[in-house]
Amino acid sequence: MAFERLAENRIREAIREGMFDRLPARGAIDLEEYFKLPEDLRMGYSVLKSAGIVPEEVELLREVDRLQSAVTAATDERAREPLRRALAEMRLKLDLALEGAKRQRMAAADASRAR
Repeated sequence: MAFERLAENRIREAIREGMFDRLPARGAIDLEEYFKLPEDLRMGYSVLKSAGIVPEEVELLREVDRLQSAVTAATDERAREPLRRALAEMRLKLDLALEGAKRQRMAAADASRAR
């Protein structure tokens, strides 16, 4: 569990730093995970995407990115400290949301296999 969280954090850092920007398959879509989902979930995701609604995790990622930029741009420590606390809190919320989403996907896949 701790290793997974560490790995996820390192991957997010690498993405923010642009370390994956020049990979040969950049922009390629891997649909393998998508097609592992039950058909009803895929349809639901498609409807939400068409409506412009993003998952909570995406909104949290955006907020983490915004706060990280604000921390970097802050000029003095008094302004930076509350931003750091907010960033840490938002990262925790993101980690919890990602874990919850992962558990939902696993439960859905298990239910699909049981049918």
